[in-house]
Amino acid sequence: MATTQTPWGGWEPAPLAEVVSLFSGLRVPWWVAGGHAIELAVGRSVREHGDIDVLVLRRDQLAAQQALPDWEWWAADPPGTLRPWQPEETLPPHVQDIWCRPASDEPWRVQLMLDESADSDWVSHRNTRIRRPITTLGRTSAEGTPYLTPEVQLFYKASGLRQKGQTDFTATLPHLTAEQRQWLRAAIAETYGAHPWLGQLDHADQVATNR
Repeated sequence: MATTQTPWGGWEPAPLAEVVSLFSGLRVPWWVAGGHAIELAVGRSVREHGDIDVLVLRRDQLAAQQALPDWEWWAADPPGTLRPWQPEETLPPHVQDIWCRPASDEPWRVQLMLDESADSDWVSHRNTRIRRPITTLGRTSAEGTPYLTPEVQLFYKASGLRQKGQTDFTATLPHLTAEQRQWLRAAIAETYGAHPWLGQLDHADQVATNR
């Protein structure tokens, strides 16, 4: 697998099966996220990936850290700082991403992402009005891999409109149910306002209605 270079060392993302093995003992909710979650939703490869993401709730961050006690954990501390995440350190709300690698002389392998919750609800760090029951945040693949439900993943990808986000949206749109499209449309409009994906979601609804 090709290594992607960064100012903090190279990235060589762990294969999905390895990630599942690494986190399978975690006794709190976790989900494969990012582009790999999109591919689990659509059932095929969509594009190349420079990393692999795992999402946990902020409240469960220390449980995730303890799942790989021998690994290095580095917190992406804005703006532009990558620093060691100390054992048992509770990260502040502005830290949302952690890079993980087995040792200092090895490439980065997994990116851990933190998101918010309130009681039994997931709460988006982008917009606290966007929330849903934690039990509806993920799905499980036929192989038993937990992954972030695609409408939530696309909601995050809607920010910034990068090309890979558009690729993921185009691949996923035909697989979304009417309920998923409705949720995504409302979340995008509430958070980002006018957005090119809104028209494409409307068109998908029209196509579904005319079948």
